[in-house]
Amino acid sequence: MNSRVLPSVCPLDCPDTCAVQITVDDDGRMLKLDGDRQHPITRGFACVKMARYPQRQEHAERLTVPLRRVGPKGSGQFEEISWDAALTIVADRVQQNVAQYGEQSVLPYSYAGTMGLIERDHPLAFFRALGASELDWTICAATGGAGWEANYGPDKLSTPPEDVLHSRLIILWGINVLRSNSHLVPILKEARKAGAYILHIDPYRNETSRFADEHWQVAVGSDAALALAIGGELLRRGLEDRDYLAAHANDMEDYRDACSEWPLERAAVFGGVPVERLNLLVEKLGQTRETFIKVGYGMTRNEGGGNAMRAVTLLPALLGSWKHLGGGAALSTSGAFPLNKSRYAGAHLLKPNRRLVNQNQFGQALALEGSDRLSTLFVFNSNPAAVAPDSAAVRRGLAREDLFTVVLEHFQTDTADYADVLLPATTFVEHPDLYTAYGHYYLQWAEAIIPPRGQSRPNSWIFHRLAERLGLEHEVLKMSTEQLAQELLSSDHPFMQGITFERLRRERSIRLNLPDDFRAYANGSHFADRKIRFSPSPRQIEFEEQPSSEFPLRLISPPGAFVLNTSMGNIEELLRAAGGEPTVLVHPDDASVVGIDDGQRARIVSATGSIIRKVIVTSDARQGVMIAVGQWWPKLAPDKRSLNDLTSQRLTDLGGGSLFGNAVVRLEPLVA
Repeated sequence: MNSRVLPSVCPLDCPDTCAVQITVDDDGRMLKLDGDRQHPITRGFACVKMARYPQRQEHAERLTVPLRRVGPKGSGQFEEISWDAALTIVADRVQQNVAQYGEQSVLPYSYAGTMGLIERDHPLAFFRALGASELDWTICAATGGAGWEANYGPDKLSTPPEDVLHSRLIILWGINVLRSNSHLVPILKEARKAGAYILHIDPYRNETSRFADEHWQVAVGSDAALALAIGGELLRRGLEDRDYLAAHANDMEDYRDACSEWPLERAAVFGGVPVERLNLLVEKLGQTRETFIKVGYGMTRNEGGGNAMRAVTLLPALLGSWKHLGGGAALSTSGAFPLNKSRYAGAHLLKPNRRLVNQNQFGQALALEGSDRLSTLFVFNSNPAAVAPDSAAVRRGLAREDLFTVVLEHFQTDTADYADVLLPATTFVEHPDLYTAYGHYYLQWAEAIIPPRGQSRPNSWIFHRLAERLGLEHEVLKMSTEQLAQELLSSDHPFMQGITFERLRRERSIRLNLPDDFRAYANGSHFADRKIRFSPSPRQIEFEEQPSSEFPLRLISPPGAFVLNTSMGNIEELLRAAGGEPTVLVHPDDASVVGIDDGQRARIVSATGSIIRKVIVTSDARQGVMIAVGQWWPKLAPDKRSLNDLTSQRLTDLGGGSLFGNAVVRLEPLVA
């Protein structure tokens, strides 16, 4: 049988946004997925997860027809129906519920199940035309973004990954780049060959720790204190870039005061880092203006996460590193894509005074009563029964018989089990889309290269048909993907000069028209006065939720080598490689205290709930810290519960983010 190799773009929520090459046979089956060798960032390799995407695309359990619930909510019992019947049921029920309970009783729940702009964001135009409640997308990046923008202003930029080759001191702070940003790794290797020193700062000793030249296994939530201590010592020794600060920083006094609260000795004890290592890092920083700090979102998912992001990412400004090739920092490049977003997601249709539901308090929203009660829920590009905090509250809400729930999915996930109507959605190779990135500066376009499986349809198709049935006569709800992309690219910003839809469709990947000597914040911030905000200063926040005799361990949940989130959560080969069931890593001393052996299942209890997991006893976990690696489908866990049965609906210090790295727990043997 013949095969062809066709170009596409990885849709996963990852900074790399890879250009991929997909081998397809004559029957439209996906045989293989590789990275594009010609793409400057992808460099010819796919991550361990996407390399297995053909197994997902061709999975026997793909949803291929519309389904209607026939059993109790959550039972996952459905019968096949036609598209016409499905759309009629949904449109009729939405009309009834809007008439009876109001348009804001409708809520869309979605996130980044695809990073394609059209299939991710365009459905929001339907809900804005309808007048539905708004969902605040806070579950992942909100706190990190808020922290960064508190320092540097709107429209986040980063040191270009290609320039990291010229870095001479690289700090990977709160990120496992080998798993979460793997296409940065070849550049890090080249930088090291050229003389760069690499430090990894993370409570979890992982692949990146072993790759780095040095690893600090810090205490969870100590990042702000460590960064302020380093900043204070740089100031004390006169190692700051005074010219840069005079030109581009606001008042420094509050920052100096905050730093003075954390002398190196105090921070060393608090963070669990030998003071001599802190001293040596200060010396290196003072001698190395080509310092690059790559920060991860993981360190922001606690009570002080926004302040931690601020404290860490002020260091390159203190040093003036933004002026130097290879210097600076990276969280996200997303602010560099100045697209024309005025209509594609319905911003122009948004009605005033809409209710805003924080994604991390979804369980609370589902429990509202009276005039605030939600009548209708649409879920697409997400799996909230697994990923939303306080899973027990979410399950209770999803089980409401009076809540009409529509789910668009590829598979029958835990959330899909609660649907009244379950609609089969297309995968990224079955529809065209436009992609920006948050880890590099390339715009990309992908065509549909494989026919939709069965009767699956794109999100955009589904919401256009519903709009027709509900009489929502807005031009944007009739535009094709190509028309929407063309409008998005119609920007007169200098970064977009020469980039047209026709050119992008032809070339597939185009770097933004950045200056040759692009330095993200060499000339200051994006605030109107161009000043970087050292004042008011970030602070080390004292957590309300502290380890105690009842709950002695701090729980964090970084991405795993094979299971990161639920998007690839039913791929057998990945599940086997990850050990066949969800696990937690526990330090030998913590396991010994409660009599738990390596490989034994145990109960984990928080103030919110409890779960059962297999325990891996290892010093890769810091003492006093439990590490749950990756987010599994609850239905594949031994107790059918989510890791988020343990997390709460409380919010971070900035941005209203999640506290996924904040819960305190205890470990208990299972009673025979």
